[in-house]
Amino acid sequence: MFLDMLINKNRIMAVLTAVIMISTAACGAKEEMKQNVILFEEETERVVNLFSPMEKTAPNAENVARTASDLTVTMAEEKLGVKMTYRTYTAQDYQDKTYDDVTLDRARNNMDDMYLLNPDVIQILAEEGKLRDLSGLESAANLRDVVKAANVINGKLVAIPQEVVVYGLFINKDMFDEYNLSLPETPEQFLECCRVFQENGIETPVGANRWWLETFVFAQGYADLYNGGNAEAEIAALNSGESKYSDYMRPGFAFLKELIDHGYIDAKKAYVSEAIEGEGADFLAQKTPIVMAYWGAANADIAYGRPDFNMTVIGFPSSMGQMPVVTLTGFAVGAEAEHAEDAMEMLDIMLSDEALQIYAETNKVISPSKNVEVECIPALKPLNDRIQENVYVLASNARMKLEQWGNTCLIVRELLNGATVDECMAEFDRLQEETIKK
Repeated sequence: MFLDMLINKNRIMAVLTAVIMISTAACGAKEEMKQNVILFEEETERVVNLFSPMEKTAPNAENVARTASDLTVTMAEEKLGVKMTYRTYTAQDYQDKTYDDVTLDRARNNMDDMYLLNPDVIQILAEEGKLRDLSGLESAANLRDVVKAANVINGKLVAIPQEVVVYGLFINKDMFDEYNLSLPETPEQFLECCRVFQENGIETPVGANRWWLETFVFAQGYADLYNGGNAEAEIAALNSGESKYSDYMRPGFAFLKELIDHGYIDAKKAYVSEAIEGEGADFLAQKTPIVMAYWGAANADIAYGRPDFNMTVIGFPSSMGQMPVVTLTGFAVGAEAEHAEDAMEMLDIMLSDEALQIYAETNKVISPSKNVEVECIPALKPLNDRIQENVYVLASNARMKLEQWGNTCLIVRELLNGATVDECMAEFDRLQEETIKK
């Protein structure tokens, strides 16, 4: 309510100005002209409304440290004379509704102009025709192929991120060295590392939360699909039902079940834990040698940016070695947005190479633009080397009719809650059949 009041302040001021004009009509033509100018300025201010998870209540505040994304917004505001107003999600405001639930509702009802969306929501809204095609933006010509692969739906580029989000295993290298362990390449080597840690008194070698365990599944299930040279044909077979998602997913789920059965992860704790909040403290305290997280967490002080040990970030174990897992959030513009044209112009500037260079240098991340490169911190070099070799799997892919990231996350949670591998695979089969019938 407060944010909506803040956003509508200019309209309220315009109405108040008109009221003052009526009540002071006898003050003469010069004063009337002055009031008319004020009214005109208030009514014609160009505004774009962004809904995002960012905590932002005072966009005009001076001397406040801005995030990397805010810097690109400022650039667009100054070049276009358009003001970005922030409408933000907080769990307190929406209680039991997730960010995805809220963005779906708002976009379906054309409540905002621009949205920052998770991959599963991008796919749902695009299929419903609720997002604009961004392929005509000048900045779209510079995008990496991985961005297009993830976010082109029915021939339309419906969302573009400001960074390529890469997930990996965050490793306490000092603890691995203490027990003469090599960094694992395959699932079997990973399990052996966990066995050694547990036998030496480390009760739970892998810190986990309720969101990110699916990264193991994607790495093992799709390593060959994305790196075997036959991705298009394999995806077509999945979309038609000729192949089953469950056949790809089974090895990863069996692997997770083994981790649970041996106590290498705490399934009950993971089921209720939020990302980083659940496992971060133990990792930083060197009680847990392995956690999974996204690239940016290695740079962020509020996450793993300042560990008291030698940390390295590697890909997840797979048949093809350490495998980065890529998923892409993205900015999108509502198909029937009130200020759609201004939103498109703002986004084009925010995603320009000039703006993305600032964003990437500030956050030390992989840019969606093939023209923008920044040097990563040493801890991220193993993960970055694989990305530069073009070795990765996608956890979100618009070419797959069955949405990947969200559905797999939910089914992994069922495994954590006691479901069998066969029951989880049956759910994939059910979802695939349901998707094909649409």
